[in-house]
Amino acid sequence: MTDTLTRPPFDPELDAALTLMGGFPAVTAEMIPAMRSQPMGPGQDPQELLRERGFVSRDVTIAGYKGDDIVVSVIQKGDRTGTGPGIYHTHGGGMIIGDRWGGVSTVLDAAERTNGVIVTVEYRLAPEYPDPYLVEDCYAGLVWTGEHLEELGIDPTRLIIAGASAGGGLAAGTALLARDRQGPALAAQLLMCPMIDDRDATTSARQIDGVGVWDRPTNVVGWTALLGDRRGTDDVSIYAAPSRATDLSGLPPAYIDCGSAEVFRDEDVAYATRLWEAGVQAELHVWAGGFHGFEAFAPHAAVSQAAVAARDSWLSRVLGA
Repeated sequence: MTDTLTRPPFDPELDAALTLMGGFPAVTAEMIPAMRSQPMGPGQDPQELLRERGFVSRDVTIAGYKGDDIVVSVIQKGDRTGTGPGIYHTHGGGMIIGDRWGGVSTVLDAAERTNGVIVTVEYRLAPEYPDPYLVEDCYAGLVWTGEHLEELGIDPTRLIIAGASAGGGLAAGTALLARDRQGPALAAQLLMCPMIDDRDATTSARQIDGVGVWDRPTNVVGWTALLGDRRGTDDVSIYAAPSRATDLSGLPPAYIDCGSAEVFRDEDVAYATRLWEAGVQAELHVWAGGFHGFEAFAPHAAVSQAAVAARDSWLSRVLGA
């Protein structure tokens, strides 16, 4: 019998949007191939959006984990000149779906305001490529970015990492790798509803079971694809599941947000708390009534607009807009 608890209510506007969308069934491993053939989330095609807003992109093939070829895309305004900040982006998708274009739209405004450059990485996906492929591919992309700052027109003091959901977890893991390997210096880390704990033991994980977006059984599928039989054991690295890190000192300032009614709430709050305990600057927002990824699924809801505004305010402060 599943040990579930009463969850906090969804925000009324979000609840209505969720009802209109018809709900989200739990993901199984057998569903992964079909999910990859569909758009990952709502909204406009990312590359069409880039064109409409005057951004251009170019693909670069680089060496990923074990020297295998992976691709990063460099995105900037078509008329960009000079130097500005860099945003290194790791996409979401539960470790199992998605591509480097997913979620880029969340940082376009910041790049435009600040004359910035976005570098987004096509890391390989589980289960075909289990841990550590994903985080090592992400780290390889960050190293490439750090080695090409001058060519990219990136101010070395304003390079940040950003990701949502699984991408948030990979961003946190990549930041830990950069610290421990003395890699590229990061000015900040933007961790949007990050997926950072494989143990599935929090209250919020037990509350979000059979309801909302990315529920507890789905989360288990994602982590199992990444870690296999190691999920939930002591044989899991801090770079795969950053919640397991015992030393968070020396990390860059963080922005962490999540909804009050999503699986990742408690692990994200705990991570922010432990960053503070380690003397790291962190800003935490838990949006009342928010399900996972609510601002993307219901962008016109008041709470969604507040969440985006808070995130953009932090980005402006960090990037010097």
